[in-house]
Amino acid sequence: MELRDIQSFIEVANHQSFTKAAEHSYLSQPSLSKAVKKLEEEFHMELLERSTRHIQLTDAGKVVYEQGKKLMSILEETKMLLDELANVAIGEIKIGIPPLIGTLFFPSIAGNFHQQYPNVKLELVEVGARVVEQLVEEGEIDVGIVVLPVDESIFHISSFFTDEFVLFIHKDHSLACKQRVSVKELEKESFILFAKNFTLHEFIINTCKNSGFTPNIAYESSQWDLILELVSSKMGITLLPKVIGGKQNNPDIVIIPLKEKVLWHLGIITKKGRYRSFALKKLLEMLTEQEK
Repeated sequence: MELRDIQSFIEVANHQSFTKAAEHSYLSQPSLSKAVKKLEEEFHMELLERSTRHIQLTDAGKVVYEQGKKLMSILEETKMLLDELANVAIGEIKIGIPPLIGTLFFPSIAGNFHQQYPNVKLELVEVGARVVEQLVEEGEIDVGIVVLPVDESIFHISSFFTDEFVLFIHKDHSLACKQRVSVKELEKESFILFAKNFTLHEFIINTCKNSGFTPNIAYESSQWDLILELVSSKMGITLLPKVIGGKQNNPDIVIIPLKEKVLWHLGIITKKGRYRSFALKKLLEMLTEQEK
């Protein structure tokens, strides 16, 4: 049994397709197929169910997949430990960040870290906060920046950034002349929110419910700039962190503070019990220093 055969099998299982696995791993489909066949012959069991539209793992395949991931994780950790013995900051760190947070913070994070550790590659995984939590928990990424709170029994959590929500509204709207607006005053408005797989989607809904109403959601998007474009087109209103105001310069949009303090707490999460490389430790130090 060769390690590259295990790696090939894991790629195929992850993508449920030889074609997609080949595109992702830069290996040919015949090479992947041969690797899986070798494993099946060695274990004397079928690992993949190929008769369905998408490749599915057999019961034996599930065992090999889970044990194979553990094996690859142990090998990766061994390499990092040896690198650390040499006291060399090298390698790769996978950091998960929701798109909005990435727009606001990743360029400065990447720039500052690269200056200090040019031999460490930061790989950005840009997905919603819920998916970031899942990927950190599963060990698919090393660190995430998410909206708090999260499960403290699973993650190490450090504070990163706190901001307050404000109202983004068209300049012609009847509320645009107000100095401050309460959430309750938005009861009859059409809301433009982040998509359902984003933490801010549920957060805004709960904020409205705490003020006694369920918001009327007109549109959803995974992009904050599109949300603001919809606001500028008079398609609705939105609540976003105040820091976004510095990123947009649309003259048709007015930003109004809320009467209530609705806060946006961001935190840095890593999985409890997982090994931290020398490079990851340095990144975490830099991120926590930035919050101060």
